[in-house]
Amino acid sequence: MIGLSGTQTAEDPLPMAGMRFETSQGMKLGQTMGLSPKLIQSAEILQLNSMELTERLEQEVEKNVALELVMPGGGDELRERPERRGETTDGHGATEFERLRRLERQYGDQWNSELDGRRAVRDNRDRDPKMDAMANAPSRGRSLAEELQEQWSFAGVVDPAMRVAGARLIEYIDDDGLMTTPLETVREQSSSLPGCDWSLATLEAALLRLQKEVEPKGIGGRSVREALLIEARCKLDEETDLDGAEAWSDAIELLDRHYDDLLGNRIPKIREQTGWPNDRVDRARACLKRLDPNPGRELVPPESTAIIPDVIVEYDPESGDYTARLAEELMPRVRVSGDYEAMLKEIDLDAKARAFVTESVRAARSVIEAVEQRNTTLMRVVKVVLARQREWFEQGPSHLKPMPMVEVAEMLGIHVATVSRAVSEKWMQTPRGLVALRTFFSLGTENADGEEMSWNAVQALVQEVVDAEDKAKPLSDREIAEALERKGVTIARRTVVKYREQLGILSAPLRKQH
Repeated sequence: MIGLSGTQTAEDPLPMAGMRFETSQGMKLGQTMGLSPKLIQSAEILQLNSMELTERLEQEVEKNVALELVMPGGGDELRERPERRGETTDGHGATEFERLRRLERQYGDQWNSELDGRRAVRDNRDRDPKMDAMANAPSRGRSLAEELQEQWSFAGVVDPAMRVAGARLIEYIDDDGLMTTPLETVREQSSSLPGCDWSLATLEAALLRLQKEVEPKGIGGRSVREALLIEARCKLDEETDLDGAEAWSDAIELLDRHYDDLLGNRIPKIREQTGWPNDRVDRARACLKRLDPNPGRELVPPESTAIIPDVIVEYDPESGDYTARLAEELMPRVRVSGDYEAMLKEIDLDAKARAFVTESVRAARSVIEAVEQRNTTLMRVVKVVLARQREWFEQGPSHLKPMPMVEVAEMLGIHVATVSRAVSEKWMQTPRGLVALRTFFSLGTENADGEEMSWNAVQALVQEVVDAEDKAKPLSDREIAEALERKGVTIARRTVVKYREQLGILSAPLRKQH
């Protein structure tokens, strides 16, 4: 321990004048709490879902030659290991450690060949499910900018400056297909680039040409309104029916002159200002519903993420109970290599080789124990969910009961953080569909009958009330609160607003159907 001390004399005019620095050593006794590597590994594996666990196990197998991966549906044997029987020390002084290194190289070659798709197949029927999945996986799609650049390269643009300006503008189009960056900003940020004078007139002309050339129509609009106008004018040009052309002309007029009233669902005001009958306004609005406010999403749809359940819940008609099991058929398993376990029993193995084998096997068993502990903890939590939330499985989301994680942790005798990790990003396949396991954990309230209801169940009731309302006279937030109170659930109007917004339900004026 390094200390700092100082002295001061009466002659010192300033307090710091007599300060001097000294170093010294000392001992201090104390206690600190820390997690062992094994506990850290267990906590990390506990919070992984099935897809993340598969990736983690593959990484562990790559690092540890004593760990073997058994893919789902592959039986107990993933691949044949090299035979070690009859292998002896040669006459050139080869040691057991060198034999171990050769064995590692053989394992590594098999793994590398598997990852590269070049693993030898002994029989045409012997297919690798992992390689089949990789072969069938879709490749990464191109970005919106790449798609538009390709279209622009084939456009019949003769002026080189306009071609350069159009390619530059594509770089500023967002994922919705809108050109929200002001052209003045584009001009300032492009002034040093060659091939164009970068004047506002050139950029305006290039943007208009871009809007005409690229598909789908509406891309390049400087706002949602402009994008819809571009689409509607294109539809009008393509319309051959007289009534359809009239409806599209009316739709364009609504976008051009009554856009704010459309957003506010003020249909009576639009009827009053236009003097149109109800059917004419309805036809124009029906045309508007065919337009896409985000045209870029059509060209490059968002990537969907596959969800693999960790737990499968089924109903047993004989016992009348819901049973749960791990989705083991979708998950790989790991095991300790039999070759390395056999090497531990050999008495002629030298010290270095034995130390390496011992550490590899120990690390492999640690991973296996962490996976088993994860599965055990997960199933213990799921059993509590099945017992507490049976009404949800039988009657639906509106019957979800409050179930805090602290309460579950006390029932199982574990820490609340362990429960949180156990349900993190986990999914459950149920008779009611695929459900996030965390959905079952929430706080709640009591209804008029003294029964507990979770806040998620209250949200489901809000959705039920809105779905059953008269669309011509939608309920206000206060009226929704009153309807819930008649159902025995008392909540404030501001809570209704919060839940309505979380559910994506519009306000009453916007929900009204005229």
